[in-house]
Amino acid sequence: MDLSKRVSQWSMEEVLEWVQDQYPAYMGTLQKAIIKHAISGRALLRLKDHHLETLGLESEEQQQEILRDLLLLRVQEELNELNDICSECFAQ
Repeated sequence: MDLSKRVSQWSMEEVLEWVQDQYPAYMGTLQKAIIKHAISGRALLRLKDHHLETLGLESEEQQQEILRDLLLLRVQEELNELNDICSECFAQ
């Protein structure tokens, strides 16, 4: 997986790769749902707890674990966007 690539630009395959790396124990549950719903990086960043339940993660502990990591991905995405804005401002 290209870690320099923004999460919002990840393909469904890259989301599957991230899930496999981060949560191999949940892969069986999540793989079919990710494929069925064609979850890209942009969609991944928007997932909430009720979405995770719909995707098959019924345990609140599992949901919270993934939601923490999704929050980190969202923060990284925001930082990347801010860096882009600052780069554009200084380039002028």
